[in-house]
Amino acid sequence: MTEKLFDLIAVGRVSMDLFSQNVGAPFVSIEGFDASVGGSPTNIAIGSSRLGLKVALLTAVGEDAVGDFVLRYLQKEGVETQYIPRKSNGRTGLAVVGVQPPDQFPLVFYRDNPADIHITIDDVLRAPIGQSRVLLISGTALSRGSCRDATLFAAEQADTEEVTTFMDLDLRPDQWVHSRAYGVSLRSLLPRLNVVIGTEEEFFAALVPSPGNGPAGKPITPSQRDELETALRSWLQRPQGPRVWVVKKGPGGVSVYTRQGDVINVPGFSVEVLNTVGAGDAFAGGFIYGYLKGWDWYKCARMGNACGALVVTRHGCAKALPYERETQDFVLANGGF
Repeated sequence: MTEKLFDLIAVGRVSMDLFSQNVGAPFVSIEGFDASVGGSPTNIAIGSSRLGLKVALLTAVGEDAVGDFVLRYLQKEGVETQYIPRKSNGRTGLAVVGVQPPDQFPLVFYRDNPADIHITIDDVLRAPIGQSRVLLISGTALSRGSCRDATLFAAEQADTEEVTTFMDLDLRPDQWVHSRAYGVSLRSLLPRLNVVIGTEEEFFAALVPSPGNGPAGKPITPSQRDELETALRSWLQRPQGPRVWVVKKGPGGVSVYTRQGDVINVPGFSVEVLNTVGAGDAFAGGFIYGYLKGWDWYKCARMGNACGALVVTRHGCAKALPYERETQDFVLANGGF
């Protein structure tokens, strides 16, 4: 098999992230911020790079100093940036985050017209989709702008080139103009996907077109969990579409549903939680790392859980993402793979 240029190419949103330096302070009392970068696909790209994978990112930044900051940050993290265009019709996205552990993180998005929603099909054509082992796309990329068409085209290209396509469901309710649009958009893309990662709430919003269902981001009820179980199994029986669902359940670990009918339950790690921001992105990076190493699904999820566990013990998001050696050492010190 010919060696490919990249292990992973991630497509989707990016931002400069400002994290409160005043841990525990209400948002109105914040006195200073630490600058980082964010956006689910971007965090997954950085996390994967820290684990030793060769990673490229396809997104867009504005012709502004914030875009300069983002590109330099990514380059320092070893993420290939040559496929990130500058867009004159939008500014680089921004997110401002308060830090009130363990589970309060007030977040303000500045995404009225972010540059990354203006990614085009031509941008995808210039990117090395076929020269990557895995394509990673995200749900939010389907919400608006030409980025929607670009994401659909990227998935089509990956399918044609027999590149494995992962999707992180990346539920951001405030980025959609209608509560039902998220599920409609996700379901239209499923035939092109191979592996889908998300929380129970994200999967419910994506797969269950029940009355009143939309991406509200609230915990699902027991009856909704039954509906979700039926939907997960039903979709896996279709001739086209994902062969694996990876359902994150927080402290309950992860359940991996396969087309063969298996449900693989993988426990998490017991750690002291300081900051949950970025845990899901860290998980995805770890899971993809395991997949590219040829591991079984249990071991992939175990690696993902370890990456997420390490992130929640630290403050920050991108800067908290773990490296390969420390993650493997953590697993071995806590029950192994």
